[in-house]
Amino acid sequence: MAKSIDVSDLNIYYGDFLAVEGVNMTIRARSVTAFIGPSGCGKSTFLRSLNRMHEVIPGARVEGKVMVDGQSLYDPGVDPVSVRRQIGMVFQRPNPFPTMSIYDNVLAGKRLNAKRMSKSESNDLVEKSLRGANLWTEVKDRLNKPGMGLSGGQQQRLCIARAIAVEPQVLLMDEPCSALDPISTSAIEDLIHELKSDYTIVIVTHNMQQAARVSDETGFFNLKATGEPGHLVEFNPTKKMFSNPDEESTEAYISGRFG
Repeated sequence: MAKSIDVSDLNIYYGDFLAVEGVNMTIRARSVTAFIGPSGCGKSTFLRSLNRMHEVIPGARVEGKVMVDGQSLYDPGVDPVSVRRQIGMVFQRPNPFPTMSIYDNVLAGKRLNAKRMSKSESNDLVEKSLRGANLWTEVKDRLNKPGMGLSGGQQQRLCIARAIAVEPQVLLMDEPCSALDPISTSAIEDLIHELKSDYTIVIVTHNMQQAARVSDETGFFNLKATGEPGHLVEFNPTKKMFSNPDEESTEAYISGRFG
């Protein structure tokens, strides 16, 4: 079941440095939310705070609330590993496990945190996940070959298959197309459209057109000045954001006057 995410008064720190300040937003279930903004304004840091990946960096912490379906992700009793199972992550560069076959790559996350599966259950899950990532027809005859043997775009779809195999409710994507060619990018964008019927998807992108194409809602992050914390300037339906934004700085960024 896809879940919505409610963020209130979120401050994100690296040690004493406040990196992102005062974020409030509701990310709707079964939709695509894009974060845009210049480099270094905290988009990826904020994205990583949504599944507690941020805190794997020593000294990193958050203040404020991230609620998923009424459950606070940062409550003391909440296990970060279970959060990451619920909220999957796809990174900027495709990162299949190099020594593993395509088949084993898909199952890697599931095997870490599940009871043993029968061969037929494993086969079914691999096929379902690869179909879900629109990769099945391309790889079904070479499942035992290394995942690293695939093209960059296929590797990224393999990473998406690996993420959805653990049946998360939310998928976070940190610039998932920045290392890919236009054809692979288009395939991933089509896939994002299909996946949103089952998942809540949040994507960080530097590509304005991509945000406009794939997302339902967009958040624009910016910095007041170098060394200042990043903050959310505006959060609106994507169509409004790109045609009639509320803030002048959003308009300036989208029209390419800075950034």
